[in-house]
Amino acid sequence: SVGAAAFLVTAFNRILLPRVGGQSLGRAVFGIAGVRRRLAVGVVLTAATVCATGAAISYGVVHHHDQAVADAGTQVAATGPRMVEQILSYRTESARQDFDRARSLVTDNYAGQLSTQQQALQKAGLVRNEYWVTNSSVLTASPERVTMLLFLQGERGTPPNQRYLSASVQATFVDAGRGAWRVDDIAVVTAPHRVEAKP
Repeated sequence: SVGAAAFLVTAFNRILLPRVGGQSLGRAVFGIAGVRRRLAVGVVLTAATVCATGAAISYGVVHHHDQAVADAGTQVAATGPRMVEQILSYRTESARQDFDRARSLVTDNYAGQLSTQQQALQKAGLVRNEYWVTNSSVLTASPERVTMLLFLQGERGTPPNQRYLSASVQATFVDAGRGAWRVDDIAVVTAPHRVEAKP
């Protein structure tokens, strides 16, 4: 908009005023002799081209970034909840495979912390632990990093002694390349607490 306004004002001053009054406003005020009209037109056209090119480049860069952010949010909204479910869930009879699967879904940055948590669970004695996401929302997004808030319901233990749980977490996802995302952190927002009835 600024470029277009500058172009119009410049064109009026350089082309229209000299034809009507014999010289541009600046030359009239400061008493500067006029130059050939072809040179003035060339300068105006060059300035207009530069402004138009700059506007097109700016629009392209901003549009590309906005589209990349939107794509990242959409991809994580579609796949992120299931990834968090798989990281937090395990069964006693398949714990090793479940833990290996969980580690394959996280970044190297988070893998060490997750392994430590899994080892602590094994030492304490494993019981069935399953979670599913009931609701989720993208909080922040960039082309390479997305943060989500996830609300979970779950079951711990086996019938008839299972407990029904509710919790919420904030998960951070990073782009691992080729459209793949990995979990870089899971922070507890609301610690798992018992609910009376099955969700």
